[in-house]
Amino acid sequence: MGLRALMFPGQGSQTLGMGMDLYEHDRLVRDTFDEASAVLEHDLAALCSDGPAELLARTDLAQPALLTHSIAVYRLLRREGLRFDAAFGHSLGEYTALVATGAVPFRQAVRLVRARGLAMLEAARRSPGGMVAVLGLEDDAVEALCAGLDGVWPANFNSPGQVVVSGREEALGELAERARAAGARRVVPLKVSGAFHSPLIESALGPLGDALAAAEWSTPDPRFYSVCSLDFERGGFSGLLLRQLVSPVRFTQAVRALRAAGYDSFLEAGPGSVLGGLVKRIDPEAATASVGDRESVAALGSAPDVWGVTREGREPDAPGATHEPGERQERDVGEDA
Repeated sequence: MGLRALMFPGQGSQTLGMGMDLYEHDRLVRDTFDEASAVLEHDLAALCSDGPAELLARTDLAQPALLTHSIAVYRLLRREGLRFDAAFGHSLGEYTALVATGAVPFRQAVRLVRARGLAMLEAARRSPGGMVAVLGLEDDAVEALCAGLDGVWPANFNSPGQVVVSGREEALGELAERARAAGARRVVPLKVSGAFHSPLIESALGPLGDALAAAEWSTPDPRFYSVCSLDFERGGFSGLLLRQLVSPVRFTQAVRALRAAGYDSFLEAGPGSVLGGLVKRIDPEAATASVGDRESVAALGSAPDVWGVTREGREPDAPGATHEPGERQERDVGEDA
């Protein structure tokens, strides 16, 4: 059996109701939401349950909500025996992966992503911009189009034929015209509040840097793979996460590198199945699964051979054993971890 990678989604995956079926039936999930709510002084369960949707989509609230849902799912799976060899994430999901690998305590991560969201909102206010998804062009073709225009930058390499570009609105309009002329199937404007993962939000680096410098970091175990540096990282996370904020998300390249390193199973923990779909488009031979609600947890538990998850002999509302935020988890992965 090959190696197993746990992966976490980024902003845009949030939906009303996410995690609430698990919240209603599992004390560990409720405790995780309550823990984050206490840090934020905001009821995240009520936000995820009742919204409104526009409030849940606000960057400074969406990021803590997504982190919390993903970690709640992760903790539940760990309690049920989850085994994995490395973790990685898409943008915000890198913070979640650092929590899952024990590199930063959950409570601190909640504060960090709230600070990140607030800094991004303010930066977007100072330097307005947007994002578009270019569909149907190769990565290098999109990079060449961006290089030939002022005010646009590649932001997300999501999968072959799907690249997101950030930039100023006027420049994005010109890019869309050139992309269609070059053969793009579609150019889709995204509903975002700023030109994220681009130089337009560099003013967010100062406040986020202050928050990151105050965090306590540990060596990841299992391994953490950075979609920013395209390597396994053991430290220097403050600088890495600052660079990540204004650099493109190279998800396509990360999945290909992990596949080349022997990772053949990819498990997405959090709302939806966006990352699982992207992995399949990057490499159809990769095995994928996505877990974010009771049904998907049960489905994963019915086939424990790969991930080790089983719900045998445990009541859904039993507290179970799991490591607390900041406490090193038991090493139960392969030698490469």
